[in-house]
Amino acid sequence: MKKIVECRNLYKNYYQGKIEVPVLKNINFVMEEGDYTAIIGPSGSGKSTLMNLIGCLDKATSGSLLIDEREVGSLTENELADLRLEKIGFVFQNFQLLGGQTALENVELPLTYADVSRKIRRERAEQALARVGLTDRMDFLPNQLSGGQKQRVAIARALVNNPRIVLADEPTGALDSHSGAQVMDLFEELNAEGVTVLMITHDQGIAGRARNRVEIRDGELGRVEED
Repeated sequence: MKKIVECRNLYKNYYQGKIEVPVLKNINFVMEEGDYTAIIGPSGSGKSTLMNLIGCLDKATSGSLLIDEREVGSLTENELADLRLEKIGFVFQNFQLLGGQTALENVELPLTYADVSRKIRRERAEQALARVGLTDRMDFLPNQLSGGQKQRVAIARALVNNPRIVLADEPTGALDSHSGAQVMDLFEELNAEGVTVLMITHDQGIAGRARNRVEIRDGELGRVEED
């Protein structure tokens, strides 16, 4: 299978004043097309930092990162923005929906940034919402939706550009157990259709739904489990 994510000896340090603080240490990690992997670790373990690097929202201090076999370390900000738009879909714990826009308009946003025509982006957004079971909620504003429905809108938005990989940051963290289970069912269905999914979580039960599990503690990757 083709590698979709490859981290080679990645390090990430931050500065607190003049003090350099290591956050990620010698990360080596590979995902292939069609994988479904959970990165699990406690708060402060470095999992969100790793997600931000893989999502091209931040740059490593040293090492190499390839997304869809493209080295990202030397890309300009515009090139990184294009890579995110074309290759990566994001799902966040707090949904990050625009309150004044309908579910359909929220899902259309990535296509608007990509200069897709109004007619085509409307069609694709409708298809994405249908894919997550929200055909009857397209014209609803976020405050008219349940938490689980908001997260499904966010997933539809992540999928509308047909990305190579979907990154999910604590996607059930703001949901009740029933809504969380529905969202996890949806990720499994999408993965069965061929979508590559990388999820970070602190919840062992949620991580257990993924096919592969990677542990991170104190900025270092531990054992990898595969079903």
